[in-house]
Amino acid sequence: MEGQNKRVAVLVGCNYPKTANELHGCINDVLAMKDMLVKRFEFDPSNIKVLTDAPESPSSAMPTGANIKQALARMVDLAEPGDVLYFHYSGHGTRIPSTKHVIPFHQEEAIVPCDFNLITDLDFRQLVNRLPKGASLTIVSDSCHSGGLIDKEKEQIGPSSMFNKNATLKLSYSSKTIPFESILQHLSSLTKINTTDIGTHLLEFFGSEASLRFRLPLLDLDSFQPLRPDEGILLSGCQADETSADMNPNVGGGKAYGAFSNAIQIVLKENPGQLSNKEVVIMTRKILQEQGIQQHPCLYCSDENANATFLWQRKNTN
Repeated sequence: MEGQNKRVAVLVGCNYPKTANELHGCINDVLAMKDMLVKRFEFDPSNIKVLTDAPESPSSAMPTGANIKQALARMVDLAEPGDVLYFHYSGHGTRIPSTKHVIPFHQEEAIVPCDFNLITDLDFRQLVNRLPKGASLTIVSDSCHSGGLIDKEKEQIGPSSMFNKNATLKLSYSSKTIPFESILQHLSSLTKINTTDIGTHLLEFFGSEASLRFRLPLLDLDSFQPLRPDEGILLSGCQADETSADMNPNVGGGKAYGAFSNAIQIVLKENPGQLSNKEVVIMTRKILQEQGIQQHPCLYCSDENANATFLWQRKNTN
């Protein structure tokens, strides 16, 4: 019954403090979303797992690749029909060369945990495939190259080159991307191996905790198909070939934030009624256009879920 269905979330914010890749608004993003989940969407705080690289975070709450995957796996493994699962990621993203030689220039999407143990689109596909029938997993990824982060998920709102040429961006920002070459250089310094194959480095340093994309034989990768029109829902901060902005207001007392995460907060606060996944993405696109931020949020999910209510908000929610 609906009243007994669980609403469970994993929220990850990576600021990469005191590194060359430092961001400023990612932890703020997930703390704001936690507040929204509790107050508007009836999530029990005890069912919300928060992982951040804040200085005071214990090792068990650090957003390493292993900790993130463990939290997501636990959430999916304990899910039952009717449960609403939510994953919000704010941090760096990247693109890596495809391991399939038949697609020489194709690239795969990944998020970058604080320890650089990449989590790829194939890992998210596996999580969606494991969902029990009737449960949903909504992923909001405020990161660069986040379009397509669930492998083979159907595109509902995709690439767009439209933006408001007259809008002026008055705030400073950083891009939430770490180039592939920088990730390769960092991992090479850890493994001391001279190769440009990123999978070799990840397997050497992280072993069984590395992404499925590097642990499975190529033939197995080819067979990793969606099982059916599934209950995976991805709201990406930008297209696969774009970057997402980490905004630094540079105003006394102003908080840093992710442009996409902030746009979602604005949409939800300005629209207290139910919104579909498609409406949330369209409205965030409009807000970012008006702010002069040239990134285009996208939506990947089944046809049915495109028009389904974002996070299955109940009609009696105030």
